Amino acid sequence: MASGERPIAELPNATAESEEISRRLAGRRPAVFLDYDGTLTPIVDRPEDALISESMRNAVRRLAKRCPVCVVSGRDRRVVQELMGVDDLIVAGSHGFDIWSPSGGAIQRQEGSEFGDLLERVRDRLSEELGSIPGALVEPKSNSVAAHFRLVAEEQRPRVKEVVDRILAENPGRLKVTPGKMVFEIQPNIDWDKGKAVLYLLHALDLDGEDVLPIYVGDDTTDEDAFRALSGRGLGIYVGRADDPEVAGRLTSADYIVGGMEEVEQFLDLVGRSAGAGSAAGAG
Repeated sequence: MASGERPIAELPNATAESEEISRRLAGRRPAVFLDYDGTLTPIVDRPEDALISESMRNAVRRLAKRCPVCVVSGRDRRVVQELMGVDDLIVAGSHGFDIWSPSGGAIQRQEGSEFGDLLERVRDRLSEELGSIPGALVEPKSNSVAAHFRLVAEEQRPRVKEVVDRILAENPGRLKVTPGKMVFEIQPNIDWDKGKAVLYLLHALDLDGEDVLPIYVGDDTTDEDAFRALSGRGLGIYVGRADDPEVAGRLTSADYIVGGMEEVEQFLDLVGRSAGAGSAAGAG
């Protein structure tokens, strides 16, 4: 067990601990980083069906009027923006590899762009080799390629992993795979992840002072990089159910848990109220 990790089942519920969270926010400005799938929308079988509800969209907009809000997603950045229907937030897509700001300028960042040709070949290879597996989906992104297998029959899923493993073996040291919920994400093998993207944004937006409380809300194993990055200096909020068989026994560096979309909205409103109506929108 890494330092600061504990079982998800032991996390206190963030909405039940509203007084404690308000106390931690007292005198500090929140800076909120949000995952998309499984956090702002439920996990769905097909990625293109993950549409944010009007209620959640409004909750994000309300919060962004009171404090800096950024979306940090494994999705392609442009797809996240299209699905959200919100174009005035900073978005870090492809697990933070593609950072975009509505104001442009130096905040924007591309990691691993020199791997573009290789990733295109990986996309073609995955499409060819997974095409015969019913339910397998290949999602190309600007800085990675995802192989989804949620719709693949259980007995066929090892074939997806075999294809991914072969591609990695044929490109030693150049690619890495980040596992998620029923997906293998093939990325450039560079030292970059959601946690580093969050720390970069805190610095680039001048939000790394003691007067700021960074908060990250996410549901997947890739969000653990962000939870670890903020451990001891901010708050990590895990989205999910402690009794979910998929997370049974799993450890996390998050500080609190919320049980689903309704509680995510409640938490965002709690942070917004604590931030106060006079807080600057900053990154929003």
